[in-house]
Amino acid sequence: GFMTRYERKIFDDLKSPHLKYWVPFVWFGNLASKARKEGRIRDSVDLQTLMNEMNKYRSWCSLLFGYDWVGIPLVYTQVVTLAVYTFFFACLIGRQFLDTDQGYQGHDLDLYIPVFTLLQFFFYAGWLKV
Repeated sequence: GFMTRYERKIFDDLKSPHLKYWVPFVWFGNLASKARKEGRIRDSVDLQTLMNEMNKYRSWCSLLFGYDWVGIPLVYTQVVTLAVYTFFFACLIGRQFLDTDQGYQGHDLDLYIPVFTLLQFFFYAGWLKV
């Protein structure tokens, strides 16, 4: 509802490899300058205040775009990958069965699939991929 159909077509036809958040700001600046020339904005100070506020908002948008542009540092992903696989390896070793040849009382051979360890691994590895 903020653009006319014609403006939307121009916006969609604009080819840019990046986000096009800046296009409406350029349109706004041109319209504000045109309004000043036509006398709709009576004072240059008002135009300057209007443009300063618009530029402040545009800089906030570009800062947000910058956060999206720069990913998580590579070192962080390497550390998390190492932590996930080390944790899983420690779980595999730490959750082994007792040796039944030692004759521990009440501990018989218990063959099972470590379901919760596998679930933990799938959860952490999936979280890592995200």
